[in-house]
Amino acid sequence: MYRPWAFWRRVQYVIGIVLFFAVVFTLIYFFFIRNEPTCFDDRQNGDERGIDCGGSCVLVCPFDVLEPTVAWSRALKVSDGVYNAVAYVENKNLDVGTRELSYTFTLFAADGSKIAEKTGTTFLPPDSEYPIFEGRISTGNKVPAQTTITLAPVTRWEVFTDNRAQFTVNSRALVDADTKPRLEASLTNTSLNDARSVEIIATIFNAKGNALTASRTVVPLFEGRTEKVVTFTWPEPIAKTITSCEIPTDVIMAIDLSGSMDSEGGTPPEPITSVLRSASGFVERLRSKDQIGIATFATGGTLSRSLTGDTMGVGTLVQGLTIDPKEQSGGTNVGDAILVATEEFESSRHNPDARKVLIVFTDGKTNEPDPDPEAYAIAAAQRAKDQGITIITIGLGEGVEDSFLTSIASDPAQKYRALDKASLDGIYRSITTSLCEDGAAVIDIVPKVIGELNDNQERP
Repeated sequence: MYRPWAFWRRVQYVIGIVLFFAVVFTLIYFFFIRNEPTCFDDRQNGDERGIDCGGSCVLVCPFDVLEPTVAWSRALKVSDGVYNAVAYVENKNLDVGTRELSYTFTLFAADGSKIAEKTGTTFLPPDSEYPIFEGRISTGNKVPAQTTITLAPVTRWEVFTDNRAQFTVNSRALVDADTKPRLEASLTNTSLNDARSVEIIATIFNAKGNALTASRTVVPLFEGRTEKVVTFTWPEPIAKTITSCEIPTDVIMAIDLSGSMDSEGGTPPEPITSVLRSASGFVERLRSKDQIGIATFATGGTLSRSLTGDTMGVGTLVQGLTIDPKEQSGGTNVGDAILVATEEFESSRHNPDARKVLIVFTDGKTNEPDPDPEAYAIAAAQRAKDQGITIITIGLGEGVEDSFLTSIASDPAQKYRALDKASLDGIYRSITTSLCEDGAAVIDIVPKVIGELNDNQERP
């Protein structure tokens, strides 16, 4: 006999059992199985815009970020066969940076062949241009003609509260540029937070914005709201590299006083009178912080005036120089003049902050000392160049040997030829202009925090 009430009672029993087990399973799931969405579970959940990125996560999704761009990259000479590689990379994201920017510097020769390669990883803060530095890259005997930097795709972008504006540069001073260069800078950490492992890179640009040299230092701990003095050094002199007029110049003029210098005769004798007048004008055009010395040569070389800042007095001295009568039939010894000048540059009178420039003037061929006067002079010139001395040569008239003057000059462009004495003043004015370029050198000092994060956000 069919009893409807018994059937529905069984249905109720089944539903009750199902509900009981559903409640038990739900409780087990919520308390023992289910995990709250996190930023580290390799799934896109919660308010994330991508897998473990965006929303409330520390990591920012790559598709929400502008990729960094390379402004420039360059190899800067440290010494023969050793270069520092520097690149400036721009991050246009206002508050997003990365702790893991991988890069590769590649240095190429003029023929396109690869000289060297250096890889690394650096921190890229937000909202500015930041330098990337790799020091002391060996190139053997090759000179880099092109330097590139390749940036790997960034996979971990984070929000940072501090950027380049966290630090201010209060002062900077470059000293001993021609001996043991040292740049001292005062910086302040304006943030309340301490900064650990602060990498600070100093790059010196010329007035045209071309990078000339760079150095790096690391401050292990830079406390918040404190000031520190940091020091950058270079292993080789950089006065010759930095051609800004802010760097003083020590100049020695080596003047030919052999018998041929009055070959035109007259009263006063020529060409020596015009030569000395032009040389005196050059001396008097030097700047107040420059020094001048005078070497003269005929059969031998003599230091007629040691380095001094009295340019007006030396200008008068130059105009009063005369040819020793005993030298009327003597020789021309360019090598001795260079050696005398080199010794003066090595003396305590040389300004350690100044570049060294030697101007050699002659109107004839070098013929002293025997047996090979040209080889003697070339060897003396090489010694001077090894000491960081820039040699400029001026030849007057048809009696000079162009190839010889080019060989002792520091660069073919630093060999001048005057066909007559009237063109000497223009040559000296050109040399004055070439000694330094108008405009101050720009010293860019950029700190980057490569240690702990500066914000309080959790990160994996």
